[in-house]
Amino acid sequence: MNSWFAPLQWLVFLSLWRMSYETANINRTNAVEKSFLIERTIPEEAVNQREKEWTEKAVKNYTDAQEKKWQRWNEAMFERSD
Repeated sequence: MNSWFAPLQWLVFLSLWRMSYETANINRTNAVEKSFLIERTIPEEAVNQREKEWTEKAVKNYTDAQEKKWQRWNEAMFERSD
């Protein structure tokens, strides 16, 4: 009845058991809370005025490019071909 799969079965069982224990207790082991929500306070890195200007310029250029892309797409999809 004992086969060479028995140790492998125990190894898989114990590793799955340990993983379930770790995932169940993940919040207890982390001392620092992490928030993945957007924060309204400006981080210290973004205080630099030049970086702020570059960021605003990059966002503006990105939105302009996206508007042009969607405008071209709309023209290509919905324009009548004569």
